[in-house]
Amino acid sequence: MAGSTGFGRRAMLAGAGALAAPAVHAQASWPGRPIRIVVPFPPGGSNDVVARPLAERLQLRLGQPVVIENRAGAGGAIGATAVAQAPADGYTLMVSSSSFATTSVSQRVPWGVLENFTPIALLGRSPFIVIVNNDLPVRSVQDLVRLARERPGRIDYGTSGPGGINHFVTEYFCQRAGLQMNHVPYRGTGPAVTDLVAGHIQLMITTLPSAAGVVRDGRVRLLAYSAPGIPEGSPPAPLVSESGLDYDIAIWWGLFAPAGLPAPILERLNAEVNDALRDPDLARLYQTEGARPSPGTPAEFTAMLRTDIARWREVAQLANIRLD
Repeated sequence: MAGSTGFGRRAMLAGAGALAAPAVHAQASWPGRPIRIVVPFPPGGSNDVVARPLAERLQLRLGQPVVIENRAGAGGAIGATAVAQAPADGYTLMVSSSSFATTSVSQRVPWGVLENFTPIALLGRSPFIVIVNNDLPVRSVQDLVRLARERPGRIDYGTSGPGGINHFVTEYFCQRAGLQMNHVPYRGTGPAVTDLVAGHIQLMITTLPSAAGVVRDGRVRLLAYSAPGIPEGSPPAPLVSESGLDYDIAIWWGLFAPAGLPAPILERLNAEVNDALRDPDLARLYQTEGARPSPGTPAEFTAMLRTDIARWREVAQLANIRLD
């Protein structure tokens, strides 16, 4: 009996080895076919602008076609769901941004950022800008905080829509400063910026590219940047944190795979992405979104995500941000 038991164990181990061999070979030969990068937003947006030049450079480095697939809808949730359900074999990736984290805490989605995805690399970061209508009698963040405390609920701030990243960052500003302001959601950033110039709303915290023209032309007043890493050539302004507020927020873009991506593929992808991010031409392209390339390790990116998600979960709870 002992001999047959030993034989059974050896047979099981041999069978397991036979099953593992193809997987090991697949990892060693990766990539052996085209790779797709899902962008869970429409073409032309910031995620698309960040993903396409990265795909071109990865294609050169990996020796396989790297194709962008835009799968928009539900604030990025539809594309993210498709990626979460894909095999973790390195052939389906996703470029998404800070809204990936805010969507995970404000919508009922069938995935978690850290539970169902492998963070591969942080691609870039960009500070938000705090801008006000020119008729608002404030010249600094300190002035804004003082006026908002004098007029609780009477200053209107605009966003690209309920539950969007602009909504979250502005509510976080209010919570850090102990302010009560009135949220006016729009269908997109453009109409909100138009109404800010016209004086129908008084405040926005948004990305620099989305309001660059009106800032440059002096049609709104730039008070501050939300974080360090201000893109070269940007209009001068202090950081929000220099006004005495505990406030340091940037929008980010990152590369993800489904959960369980094998370590050799993860390490290879991270190395190739970091190499691509050091390309000066890529840095110039990213600057159109106000982004600075941010090479780093998967562990660093994961730690940043953990902090980000915890912060936005608290903001959502305090501000009652829920889209379902």
